[in-house]
Amino acid sequence: MAEQKTYIYGKHALKEALRHRPEAVEKVFLSPQIDDTELRELISRAGIKSGTFEPKKTPGGVSPDAAHQGVIASISPSKLMLSYQSFADRLTVGEDTALVLLDELQDPHNVGAVIRSAAAFGISGVLIPEHNQSQVTGAVVKVSAGMVFRIPLVSVGNVNTVIRDLKDRGFWIYGLEGDAPNNITKEKFDAPALFVVGNEAKGIRLKTRELCDVLLSIPTDPRCESLNVATSSAVALYAWSAEHPRALKAKD
Repeated sequence: MAEQKTYIYGKHALKEALRHRPEAVEKVFLSPQIDDTELRELISRAGIKSGTFEPKKTPGGVSPDAAHQGVIASISPSKLMLSYQSFADRLTVGEDTALVLLDELQDPHNVGAVIRSAAAFGISGVLIPEHNQSQVTGAVVKVSAGMVFRIPLVSVGNVNTVIRDLKDRGFWIYGLEGDAPNNITKEKFDAPALFVVGNEAKGIRLKTRELCDVLLSIPTDPRCESLNVATSSAVALYAWSAEHPRALKAKD
């Protein structure tokens, strides 16, 4: 079965792809008005086929009203994804190692936001289930600000099997849950960590929740019912990075 094409749009997203994962870019479409020497040099250096399009006749079903800036590209999502086994076998595990596992997130904007937060706070990879889970789309790429091309994205089959394997590798499993008894501000994060992020409406599935070593909640003002998935993930990953500043790459 042929892989479904995914289209990304915008100068920033394409430049990130060409700099960091050019092998995933299949073809670039530029409007005739584009005058960006750096972008054209990156396309040429990567040896990518390019074509043109008129702003009101966008390829790939991308809305003419999208903020594409005259730049659209087709990518191969499979070339962005690593298999779990190959990723795990190469992963260096230490106290400053943390991963994020998405557990049936449905909104691509949430997926993109979690990926962006993971990249911002020094996370080593984002694990994305193959089933019942929003995959990498143009919207995910856009919301991630191109971070899908910088942080390892890992395809996983059976979520609970992966969690058990990570436990065997020394990881401590943290589930994010709004009414959990353990306050995240009290956690020291003194072992390799896996953060499980649950579905927007249902949260973490029961069998997966049972595999978590700790369920964490974020203290909020009682006037606020709850934080959404993207926001709570960002807070949790920041809390972890505050305990592990070495995980943040040195700035140039």
